[in-house]
Amino acid sequence: MTSDPLVLRVAGRPVARYTTRPELPPKSSPRPYLHPVTTLAGTAVTELAPADHLHHLGVGVAVPDVEGHNFWGGRTFVRGQGPTELDNHGTQRHLSFQLSDPDGFVEELSWTAAGGELLRERRTVAATELTGAAWALDFTFSLTNTTDGPLTIGSPATNGRPGAAYGGFFWRARKEEAAPLVFTPGREGEAEVHGTRADWLALAGSDWTLVFSGATDETREDPWFVRAEEYPGVGSSLAHEERLPIEPGDTLVRRIVTVVADGVLDRSEAAALVRKAVNA
Repeated sequence: MTSDPLVLRVAGRPVARYTTRPELPPKSSPRPYLHPVTTLAGTAVTELAPADHLHHLGVGVAVPDVEGHNFWGGRTFVRGQGPTELDNHGTQRHLSFQLSDPDGFVEELSWTAAGGELLRERRTVAATELTGAAWALDFTFSLTNTTDGPLTIGSPATNGRPGAAYGGFFWRARKEEAAPLVFTPGREGEAEVHGTRADWLALAGSDWTLVFSGATDETREDPWFVRAEEYPGVGSSLAHEERLPIEPGDTLVRRIVTVVADGVLDRSEAAALVRKAVNA
């Protein structure tokens, strides 16, 4: 059952729709998502279930391996076998909103698989105006292990696929004829940026720019996962080189602030807007 989406607004203008209970097949790892997300001028900067990756769902949290359960969607990378179709998909279930306003919300979710809950999430999302041509999406997720044993988060990279350390916050961006520009304060291009750590990372299309920033010390330690040529997408890697453990009752917290801007920003413009967004 799909509930009516929650609409986020900035300066009275709708900039994002949040769907809590989407109608999706199990192999897409059903989960709440933001789509469409737009600039203040109305340009869409997300995609939902594109033909190249049907399990890419706008903006949200997706993890390919939580103790062997797939909360990303699609095939699972199995060491020694490669991408494999498995009946191991989990679901992020919306439980309730603790707060719901036009400029943000606080939500509780349950990550369930194989008939039981593995994680309980508190998700806090806020939309803030920065300038007449830019706004910020502030996205924090807190994952608590509600089982009686330790859990570990993995990725295809930790399971044997080099360069594929995706899993965590993920933004599937708008695909255009030309690949978007990718740059950080000190690097440029997908090959140079992917898998590195940087205070912020920009993805710029034909007439829009997204600037992603880790807003806590722990978040900044996660390397960036970047795709531009194959498809446009950016995320932070929870499990880059080794599996990430969460003990029973412990909570993992990450905060990503994303600047959504009209036009193509240069480095100085991107840096200035990030500073304003993170300190707002």
